[in-house]
Amino acid sequence: MTTQNSENQTQKKEAGFFKTLITALICAGIIRSFFFEPFHIPSSSMKPGLLIGDYIFVSKYSYGYSRYSFPFGFDIFKGRIFTSKPQRGDVVVFRLPSQPSVNYVKRLIGLPGDKIQMRNGVLYINEVEVSKTANGTFFDDQAIGDEKNVAQFLEKLPEDKTVLTIDENPNAPQDNTGIYEVPQGHYFMMGDNRDNSQDSRFLTQVGFVPEENLVGKAQIIFFSSESNILAFWNWGHAIRFDRILKKVQ
Repeated sequence: MTTQNSENQTQKKEAGFFKTLITALICAGIIRSFFFEPFHIPSSSMKPGLLIGDYIFVSKYSYGYSRYSFPFGFDIFKGRIFTSKPQRGDVVVFRLPSQPSVNYVKRLIGLPGDKIQMRNGVLYINEVEVSKTANGTFFDDQAIGDEKNVAQFLEKLPEDKTVLTIDENPNAPQDNTGIYEVPQGHYFMMGDNRDNSQDSRFLTQVGFVPEENLVGKAQIIFFSSESNILAFWNWGHAIRFDRILKKVQ
């Protein structure tokens, strides 16, 4: 084999590798933009349903597409296309209105036109009390400072969607609020960990979420670990196998 033939074969192999890589990246970009995108849960705001260290798949097609459906959030068009309306009780990933580069995950509580209020730790939607029933305790082993049992409740939303929430402090400041009137084209989001969630109750930090900022609906936990996912040497004792493939409720 001549040196030139050897160089030609090397160049063909390199070209084939880069072609395969580019194809794989394009396919990954299409899947991530139009179908499913993975997200990591970094905070405690959605306990007890989602824990720190959960990794979830979010369906991008559930609510249609906006500029935030695509990598880097390029301002390709305004509003949403192929829109499907989210339902009250959905667990939603959205772009933070005050800082659109940041993703948040919360539960959708208020639809456009709704009036939302907290009174003595009880949720009211359009002046109607949401049923809140004690349901034992949640053992929070990720609490900062110490492990503890936290009061757990079943809340029944107007559309018969039942969700689990926790309430660490029955007299927290966010347990009593004014009335939030949700503007048209916006949604009101809350964390299931009622006393430890920066959500729509905090108007300057989060506030009402524009429809355009919705990224997708949380569907399933595909991985869960008590330590960094890259620390594979800890997987034996860190992976929460009982949470893998668990549907997000």
